[in-house]
Amino acid sequence: MQNELDAYFEHLRSARQLSGHSLDGYRRDLNKLLTYCERENIAEWNALQGRHLRQLVGELHRQGQSSRSVARLLSSVRGLYRYLNQEGLCQHDPATGLSAPKGERRLPKLLDTDRAMQLLDGGVEDDFIGLRDQAMLELFYSSGLRLSELVSLNLDQLDLPAGMVRVLDKGNKVRELPVGRKAREALQAWLPVRALANPADGAVFIGQQGRRLGARAVQVRVRQAGVRELGQHLHPHMLRHSFASHLLESSQDLRSVQELLGHADIGTTQIYTHLDFQHLAKVYDQAHPRAKRKQDTDT
Repeated sequence: MQNELDAYFEHLRSARQLSGHSLDGYRRDLNKLLTYCERENIAEWNALQGRHLRQLVGELHRQGQSSRSVARLLSSVRGLYRYLNQEGLCQHDPATGLSAPKGERRLPKLLDTDRAMQLLDGGVEDDFIGLRDQAMLELFYSSGLRLSELVSLNLDQLDLPAGMVRVLDKGNKVRELPVGRKAREALQAWLPVRALANPADGAVFIGQQGRRLGARAVQVRVRQAGVRELGQHLHPHMLRHSFASHLLESSQDLRSVQELLGHADIGTTQIYTHLDFQHLAKVYDQAHPRAKRKQDTDT
């Protein structure tokens, strides 16, 4: 079993090009599974069944593991079995239908960076739906698109060699947005497959009948990706919110984030990214040449 696991880790490293951080997460999760199998005298991956996984999940929950951690482990198991099935080493997935025990009910309104990477680095099926959904997720997170902007997106709005997408925002104003490397790669993998479905028009994202995906269909696909990879419901606006928050954390450039989001009023951007005044004041003090406030002294 260790040999197959090592081969899978090498596949993640070379074929999927996962970061060291993501690889460490997979390794921790799947080593827990391997330890369980050794204890239960399960000698091959084909012998691991759903009832075994249910037992392991129950044990981890009783040991105080969070629902989020257990959901991540199940996501790692699904990724492993996708690989084993593709390699002809297995013909089942013991994690099918399993979910983490319900923990805290309040879901975050944005994904932290690690959770965003976990979502986007999850197993991508090499088929029509898998490639399309990956391209949608990457584009939402890469460029901060609104749901309506993604649904209405046409091929002539994409300029992948330049790494750019043009969208028409709420005020009928054209917004030019950068498209990151991972999103470009996902779109380049999707577009040739899209062309085979006899598209009815220039829509970037279509169903298998060739018609443009509607907003509801996109919401369903994003939600299912969240449940599958993160063990939580996910909606497109959460990816837009995560895009804005992560960009702002790194750059501290509120005005640029406002432009990228297409907000007419910077006040909307402030509220949207949950910045409080103290943080803004600190950024201002550090950045503005005449902002340094001297300590008040009695004269």
